[in-house]
Amino acid sequence: MFFKLLLPALALMLMPPWADAAGLNQANTAWVLTSTALVLFMTIPGLSLFYAGLVRSKNVLSVLMQCFAITCLVSLLWLVGVYSFIFADGGQWQALMGGASKAFLLGIGPDALVGDIPETVYFMFQMTFAIITPALIVGAFAERMKFSAMLWFSGLWLIIVYVPICHWLWGGGWLANLGAMDFAGGIVIHVNAGVAALVSALVLGNRRGFPTTAMPPHNMTMVVTGAGMLWVGWYGFNAGSALTADGRAGMAMLVTHIGAASGALTWMAIEWRRFGKPSVLGIVTGMVAGLGTITPASGFVGPLGALVIGVTAGVVCFYATQYVKRSLKIDDSLDVFPVHGVGGITGSLLTGVFAASSLGGLGLKEGVSIIQQVGIQALAVIVTIVWSALFSYLILKALGKTIGLRVSADEETQGLDQVLHEETGYLDL
Repeated sequence: MFFKLLLPALALMLMPPWADAAGLNQANTAWVLTSTALVLFMTIPGLSLFYAGLVRSKNVLSVLMQCFAITCLVSLLWLVGVYSFIFADGGQWQALMGGASKAFLLGIGPDALVGDIPETVYFMFQMTFAIITPALIVGAFAERMKFSAMLWFSGLWLIIVYVPICHWLWGGGWLANLGAMDFAGGIVIHVNAGVAALVSALVLGNRRGFPTTAMPPHNMTMVVTGAGMLWVGWYGFNAGSALTADGRAGMAMLVTHIGAASGALTWMAIEWRRFGKPSVLGIVTGMVAGLGTITPASGFVGPLGALVIGVTAGVVCFYATQYVKRSLKIDDSLDVFPVHGVGGITGSLLTGVFAASSLGGLGLKEGVSIIQQVGIQALAVIVTIVWSALFSYLILKALGKTIGLRVSADEETQGLDQVLHEETGYLDL
């Protein structure tokens, strides 16, 4: 009798402290919980402050309000059914879409697992990705879109555009089955949001006075503060996507940092040579470009790949920004497409190259060559561009015909803070 009682006790003592009998891994759970907080920190307050500092002072609160409202709206839509239609079993339609079995998380209790972490934690982690994606698009139509139109666009875009693309790549859809690689959202988030941002800028048109009137950031201190928060939060974005507290997460964090640093210094160097002086705005924009570009590759490449990807991001995104603003004269107000869209495309294609073990990566699937993988990556990028562009355009046009997209010329001149919210960010205004 004594031994019958002793043996279970010894088994519990010998069981690793990070696991329990139900299959829950406490270390992994703790890391994904931490990463969830870091990714939400990227939007509120990181992206919010970054964007708010970049606009003019009369619109600072409108941008903060948009990011905050999107966070709340997406969270509720995620619970109602968005999560389910991405990650629940879609049966015979699984290649195209998920099912409704996890709507409202009905039947999902605290003991339900995804892998070895609670599904509630996985739900929250993925929700933070869904939050930041439409929030990124805000930078394209800043200072001129109606608040009501922004809410409708963000909600409809999440359902019509984000859900299928996310499912195809992360929910067991057809692109994932083809072998497309997107570790933390280079395609799902950055290409997707970047293309929608470009379409939004084209449909809404330029701000009054663009490009002849200078519209510099009103608060660079706020911009740098937000950029620093983005950099720190991005560790949860990329390393958290491993869903494990192991060497792969560590490598993802390392290459994320290398990508950010090399992107920032490359952008700064180009700007310094071209304009004579390095700017604070340039170095932080290069950092964001490096982060966005390394994102799809972060769980697949090594430090060498991260360095090349980061430098490439600094070069490609810098000249893309110049081309969109100065040559095409498209008022993508806060450079969402040239930084996130172009960066996401670049990083997604380079993932197929530097994931190869011969170049320091973690290796491609057996029997798949670099050329084949780049082709698969290109297909996923093209599909995302077409889907996002088409349905972003249709949503915007439908809203334009119904509630209207843009504030009046006089309201735009006065500023959205006063016109839409009857508040001001600064007492002297």
